[in-house]
Amino acid sequence: MASTLLHRLMHSADNPPYITRFAPSPNGPLHLGHAFSAIVAHDLAQASGGTFLLRIEDIDGARSRDRHAETARADLAWLGLTFEEVPAQSQRIDSYRSALDRLVAMDLTYACTCTRTEVRTAQKAQGLSPETYPGTCRNARRSLDEPYAVRLDMAKAAALTGPLDWTDRLSGKHRIVTETLGDPVIWRKEEPASYHLAVTLDDAADGVTLVTRGTDLAASTPYHRILQELLGLSVPIWHHHALLRDIDGTKLAKRKGSPSLADRRLAGEDGRAIAKRLRAGELPSGISLR
Repeated sequence: MASTLLHRLMHSADNPPYITRFAPSPNGPLHLGHAFSAIVAHDLAQASGGTFLLRIEDIDGARSRDRHAETARADLAWLGLTFEEVPAQSQRIDSYRSALDRLVAMDLTYACTCTRTEVRTAQKAQGLSPETYPGTCRNARRSLDEPYAVRLDMAKAAALTGPLDWTDRLSGKHRIVTETLGDPVIWRKEEPASYHLAVTLDDAADGVTLVTRGTDLAASTPYHRILQELLGLSVPIWHHHALLRDIDGTKLAKRKGSPSLADRRLAGEDGRAIAKRLRAGELPSGISLR
């Protein structure tokens, strides 16, 4: 494992310059898992003579904090990563709304008033996976006087796009099987655009050519590829990297209180040395990369 990351980084250095990005949500401090992801994106761009971008994804309601964004910038600098910052998501709401209006005009959406509890109950009753929307609101007339989300009707979308695939730098080409996909939320009840819509539009607007993120987000890629086709957006390559995991096999996470980069930085640790060890696969005790 010690040379795995470096080998993967250099494997495609002869490709055209990559534009990559690191896009943290400022709802808590960054940890080693974030550091690893940022290093992968940074080094892939650097190895190809490209550009590494920082984008703050700050539309997560009241949980987004400016102080966490400032801390993230300081953490990246401490790790020795240079970046160009692009506009935060809170500055892009108009573009999200415009894209939503286009999808609505194409008759590809519907209002959904379901609560999360109602969705989980229906999924359990129908034997569906947690990712699959049970279709409760798909063919129903919902009162728009109560809060509602907007979902993309995947059957209609797939009929319009036809067969699609996407390419991962590590695992190759993947054909999208739309029958296995649910109807994703593209506009939330209480906040603006969902992750699926916002990140797809952002990557296109920023000219990202290599989307680097963890394997835990690979399941989102078919939705993004379909949105790209529907909205006439550029199509990047993806790089879904392995995750740093705790001793129990779960990924590092803010909600689990994984040690923060800021705490390490303020304690006087050497960020560049930490980055060097991560690149070499020299991980702290109890942490694995898989």
